[in-house]
Amino acid sequence: MTATPAPILTVAVERWPIAGTFRISRGAKTQAQVVLARVAAGGHVGQGECVPYARYGETVDGVAATLAALAPAVAAGLDRQSLAARLPAGAARNALDCALWDLAAKQSGRPAHALAGLPAPRPLVTAYTISLATPEAMAAAARAAAGRPLLKVKLGAPGDPARIAAVRLAAPAAELIVDANEGWSGDDLATNFAACAAAGVTLIEQPLPADADAALASIARPIAVCADESAHDRHSLGALRGKYDAVNIKLDKAGGLTEALAMAALARGHGFDIMVGCMISTSLSIAPALLLAQQARIVDLDGALLLARDRPHGLRYDGSVVHPPQAQLWG
Repeated sequence: MTATPAPILTVAVERWPIAGTFRISRGAKTQAQVVLARVAAGGHVGQGECVPYARYGETVDGVAATLAALAPAVAAGLDRQSLAARLPAGAARNALDCALWDLAAKQSGRPAHALAGLPAPRPLVTAYTISLATPEAMAAAARAAAGRPLLKVKLGAPGDPARIAAVRLAAPAAELIVDANEGWSGDDLATNFAACAAAGVTLIEQPLPADADAALASIARPIAVCADESAHDRHSLGALRGKYDAVNIKLDKAGGLTEALAMAALARGHGFDIMVGCMISTSLSIAPALLLAQQARIVDLDGALLLARDRPHGLRYDGSVVHPPQAQLWG
């Protein structure tokens, strides 16, 4: 009797050019660097992608090396539950967790949503990002995207009130959400909140640095505030109560779809609204997040839209409506 071949993990680093320049309060970039995990077993291949994030001390080479070191464990039958005990929440665990979901779907002939006990995903409206720039440049970008129903405006630098006012003038009908990427301080918080309220902003992401966000518990919040850099996995949620109204769940922070689903359930129990976000990445990163996004108040999954090109069988975007993935891509 022939033994079943052991699963084989391979890891690759890929670079995908961004259409133009993507700028936030911490800097700018012109390409997305991703790490791809592929697990082959029994004639099937499962894939998962992650985006290492320097904000959390991750590097592309470090994440790739962490994953490659798990090849013997994968060959020995490492599963998603065991993976959570082997790696901390973060990009490396996300790539392999999602690859194992994809492999299980292909081996079973059942879609990932069915394996997770979820209803079939439906198309969703995603935010479209306006990068941080001068008020004039941001107004021009907003004017070009004014037909989209939801715009995410990157702020986090001196002069933000002028930026958000210019964007609102350029896109009068769009719902606006703001992401300050930890770029504000206690000194300018009230002024920036007031400017966002005047512009009709409905949600502000991470206005203060994660290690200095206590002030959010003691000031009036005229707009819902969402934790991003302060929110990671389930264990981070308790410290957010009283300071935030929503949490942005990203698979690269949570460590994969497995933890993200559990985190969303606990967040709802704490009374938080759910936002589902992504890094700038190909559709392979975003596909599993679409399962989680079905239960979100705000969906921010435009990462692949910001690339100059996407991988084969990429997600279909009709304007701001993103459709569930084909099986050839993931799940």
